[in-house]
Amino acid sequence: MTAKVVITKADIFENKLLLCSLIENDKLTEVRILGADSDTPLPDLGNIYVGKVQRVVKNLNAAFVEIAPGMPCYLPLEHVKDPVYVKRNSGKKQLVEGDELLVQVQREAMKTKAPMVSTNLNRTGRYVVITTEKKQLGISSKLPAGTRARWKELLRDTKPERYGVIIRTNAANADAGAVLCELRELTWQMDDMVSHARNRTCFSCMYRSMPGYLAFLQNTYSAGLAEIVTDQPEIYHEIFAYCAGHEELNRVPLRLYEDSSYPLASLYNLNRQMERALAKTVFLKSGASIVIEPTEAMTVIDVNTAKSVAGKDPQKHFKQVNREAAKEIARQIRLRNLSGIIIVDFIDLDRSEDQEELLSCMREAVQADPVPVTVHDITCLNLVEMTRKKTGKSLAEQVRKYRQKQGENLDF
Repeated sequence: MTAKVVITKADIFENKLLLCSLIENDKLTEVRILGADSDTPLPDLGNIYVGKVQRVVKNLNAAFVEIAPGMPCYLPLEHVKDPVYVKRNSGKKQLVEGDELLVQVQREAMKTKAPMVSTNLNRTGRYVVITTEKKQLGISSKLPAGTRARWKELLRDTKPERYGVIIRTNAANADAGAVLCELRELTWQMDDMVSHARNRTCFSCMYRSMPGYLAFLQNTYSAGLAEIVTDQPEIYHEIFAYCAGHEELNRVPLRLYEDSSYPLASLYNLNRQMERALAKTVFLKSGASIVIEPTEAMTVIDVNTAKSVAGKDPQKHFKQVNREAAKEIARQIRLRNLSGIIIVDFIDLDRSEDQEELLSCMREAVQADPVPVTVHDITCLNLVEMTRKKTGKSLAEQVRKYRQKQGENLDF
């Protein structure tokens, strides 16, 4: 499999948008919209602020914390364990109006929902994440058992007691020295931020997350990555400096595309691939199709035989179509950044063995997704239940933001 990261601007519904894309075997697998020409590519997601408690709502078991004047964020109280206070108005209650504390943006504003923040601050490196409230040692479940045991042993005496540590999947083949060096650096950065926070004014930004394209590279597995290419000179130089400090990424060729006669977006057909990624219907090679419909509560996906020909053994044909659909559904979920509850209506299979095989196929297909996806079971109505962790706006929501600026009638 050939994988490339392509960073360029593309015309999407008459908007010039900066895209960071992962392309595998010439197919768009993952994409993030980093902004328009008039926007900054620096996202608020992951930023750490000195926030001020605006009010505590007991029946919601939540507080609203301002991170800027007139910008309240939702803070679930059940997750507040050991917050870092800058100014505290009461030593008895956990949180009261007027308290100032460090909070980190965990979720962007979505539709009518305010952004969500957390008091469990984290700093993320390529191999390691450190956290302030969850102080356990965690190791990615995607790593082999032997690798997990090795990291557990190595960190037994080196893990800082005041922080939690998570070893990421990217550390699978990393040098132990590089991982421990990153851990020490992140620990120093967190210590420095916490110590200086008490001298900062309300709404100060204590940590600004890295540009979206660097965060994308940080979260992309370097194994199998053939190239990083961009036609943006400033971004090229920033990526060059970032990769120089990360041995695995430094081995991946970085190229500045300079052919003005043929745009980089056209070379990888990004405009057309983005249109398909936002379309309701996805067509499969067999002639079958997938219909993807996000709703307020969940995403519903329907698999249809459409133009595929069943032949003499319909059940065998349905089994093949379902397997093809499962692989494409896994790609579409990742590409569209769908999250929450996902219900898939595959073509009905009569034999329970075939149903179990389909579940196994679906579970295997979602393993490539860096965002946790759980394939639960098949219901009595032959619907496959899945859930995917929410990590930001869906691709449709990201594009909708720019189309609404033009007053367009949105149909996706």
